[in-house]
Amino acid sequence: MENRATLLRPPPPDPNKAPIENVLEVTELAVLGPNIFTNARKPWHPPGARGIYGGAVIAMCLAAAQRTVADDFLPHSCHCYFLLAGASNLPILFHVEQVRDGRSFATRTVQARQRGRCIFTTTISFVKDGSSGPPGTQVSHSSAMPVDLATKLPIHPPPDDYDGEPPSMTQGPFQGTQIQILSPNGTSTDPRDKKTRQWLRSRGKITGGTAAHLEALAYISDSYFIGTVTRIHNLWRFPNFKPEDFEKLKPEMQERVKTLHQWEGMGDDPRDMAGRPTLGMMVSLDHTIYFHEPKRVRADEWMLNEMESPWAGDGRGVVMQKIFAKDGTLLATCVQEGLVRLQPPEKEANESKL
Repeated sequence: MENRATLLRPPPPDPNKAPIENVLEVTELAVLGPNIFTNARKPWHPPGARGIYGGAVIAMCLAAAQRTVADDFLPHSCHCYFLLAGASNLPILFHVEQVRDGRSFATRTVQARQRGRCIFTTTISFVKDGSSGPPGTQVSHSSAMPVDLATKLPIHPPPDDYDGEPPSMTQGPFQGTQIQILSPNGTSTDPRDKKTRQWLRSRGKITGGTAAHLEALAYISDSYFIGTVTRIHNLWRFPNFKPEDFEKLKPEMQERVKTLHQWEGMGDDPRDMAGRPTLGMMVSLDHTIYFHEPKRVRADEWMLNEMESPWAGDGRGVVMQKIFAKDGTLLATCVQEGLVRLQPPEKEANESKL
């Protein structure tokens, strides 16, 4: 029997919704039991990746869980584990367990399964809107909007009519700017000193309310996340050829590699990476999102993410991410740990296994 990416025939895209809303649509399968959902459309499999894009699975699990709580309950934390690579040619079933329903908090566990195997699991905690009392009666603080590291002046989002993406970067449901790799003095090579920044927003206008905005934020929170470790360590990201062999590539491949290299903030010329260590394997292991201001998330407006890594070692790395609204509101804090391994010596390369 031919594999199918969805259990049901995918509906036509809804032109009244933003592309990301169509991408993340889930359908309830009451015929199979309570609180079981499935993807409405085929998920994206990034080129060269082991499986489907993790952010899509995170967001669809959140979408399924949000369908099982009252409208005045908002997610405040989401703790995830990537267990197996998801296949883009198989449907996903999202099994939601109603762990607890209290007066102020509710807890849901969601398992994403393909062919009976759990590929991803998350526990999401919801809090009732307003249950902690008026703002003036609470302990409160948040990180300030980042400033320009050189001038110490505020930074500003791109214009609303921004169109600075290269053509190869315009196909997805999110729009973004080139990644910046920054350090306090602009010249430090110490990974501990470096941070990355990027402005992002969904394409189109999100019409599905707060739930849809939060799902969109969850989706994009996985973008370029664990890869921060490779950028601050200045690792060569293309294991199939060396920087010294760049000129041997076909012209169209040279252009693709150069575009991606520049987009990720790694410099103008890939050949400058000659002699740098090569990334051998990179896989996300777990992912956490803390939603600080869920009702203020507007994923179709510019958001700034800032990432840094407090630690890497033993074949793994940890990255911290802050996501700010364009007005400086800290919307979310995210943490991810992933497998980050260098390419082994050539004589051992064929024996490398996870």
